[in-house]
Amino acid sequence: MTRRSLHTIVLMVALISAANVSAQRQARERFDPDGSFWIQGTAPNEFSDFGSINLNAKKMRYLPSPGLQLNTGKNFRFKTLIVKKENFKFTTVAVQGVSYSFSGHFLRGGVFGAGDLDDQTPVLEGVLTKYKSGQKIAEANLKFTYFGGT
Repeated sequence: MTRRSLHTIVLMVALISAANVSAQRQARERFDPDGSFWIQGTAPNEFSDFGSINLNAKKMRYLPSPGLQLNTGKNFRFKTLIVKKENFKFTTVAVQGVSYSFSGHFLRGGVFGAGDLDDQTPVLEGVLTKYKSGQKIAEANLKFTYFGGT
């Protein structure tokens, strides 16, 4: 083997290694919070009917529709939605005069559905507000845990 071919092989191995490291870094830095978020602990009385915030982009029949869902099954579709790690905000459409808004941020990044989250650790925090006929009737600073579905 010539010195030049050895140099070429070493260069190719270095490039492949660098590409692998870059791909691994991108996977770690990727942010995908797809799934559902439940209030950590006991919900305040004014939110006792709260079920979950659902960011289920994968439209599968067994997953709840995207939006806010009450524990009665009533769903409030998103009217506006921003999903970024440092800025998670939404408003919902009104259902029978009731609507919700949320403003907060995620406490971690990554791909939430990768399975390394437990159901006790908060991953989201912010202010949930409930409106009746456009008037604020409840507001709470809350933390949320993650549920990716079954």
